[in-house]
Amino acid sequence: MNPKSPPSRSRSAVETTNRSPRARPFLLELASERGLADNSIHAYRRDLEDLDRFLESRGKNLENADVDDYRGYLQNQTRLHKSTRTVARRLAAIRVFLRFLASQGQDTTPILQQLERPKPERSLPKILSRAQVNQLIGAPNPKSMLFARDVAILELLYASGLRASELCDLNLRDVNLTVGCVRVLGKGAKERIVPLGRAAAEAMGRYLLDCRPKLEKSPAERVFLSRTGKPMERVGLWMLVEKYGRSSGLLNDVSPHVLRHCFATHLLGGGADLRIVQELLGHSDISTTQIYTHVDQSRLKSIHQKYHPRR
Repeated sequence: MNPKSPPSRSRSAVETTNRSPRARPFLLELASERGLADNSIHAYRRDLEDLDRFLESRGKNLENADVDDYRGYLQNQTRLHKSTRTVARRLAAIRVFLRFLASQGQDTTPILQQLERPKPERSLPKILSRAQVNQLIGAPNPKSMLFARDVAILELLYASGLRASELCDLNLRDVNLTVGCVRVLGKGAKERIVPLGRAAAEAMGRYLLDCRPKLEKSPAERVFLSRTGKPMERVGLWMLVEKYGRSSGLLNDVSPHVLRHCFATHLLGGGADLRIVQELLGHSDISTTQIYTHVDQSRLKSIHQKYHPRR
């Protein structure tokens, strides 16, 4: 078999309506030299055909288009309300094709240098309402030997906004129930002190007094122990929170991080200062914390649209 020929499974993928004589050889190279799957080749083909239709409306083609034509195409994609992810994928296809043209002797370096990548969209975090958080915390079975532990975990995640790894790494010396706070070692070994709140402090007290001694098989520094007495691991914590998310009838993907999002969003919704929330979360950059202001604005907008008489 000719090594330059694509596998037979890809022959339909390389057939294209693109007017450029270089389009089909480009798709053939993707199939034979790079060994891309049919779905990937189809995606490249569709992106190039969409670009070709746009260029045709300008009296251009893939061989003579300049950087302004490509920018015009990407701007048009935005005007058509294509997602940033779609625009980024189409830009990636253009860049791969331009590099192919360069390998064929065409000077495309100036265009490649001037084409900018779109900034990725920042998706808003999933959050629960206050009532849903109460529903989640109320999900553990009081008859379970792990009831006190699981309630303490859920209360602490919501009250302090700890990351899953931070909660699992808590040592007994890090918890001060008299003052009502925990000492957390976050990313970059950055230490912070986070208040517990009354509900979490009481739940922690019950766990440390009634439940943890029964779980501890040998002396252990970690606060939260598994059923076997070993320190709780991050995966086990995620599974625990997901289990109670399902059993309480909430989201299928409730996680420790969702409770961290709830902690931040509900604080800001209650009037907390953004800088304080940044410090409590352990964010080094306030721009990371600012996403929660957008979440709360979305909630306020939905309330306005639902209840305002001139909606």
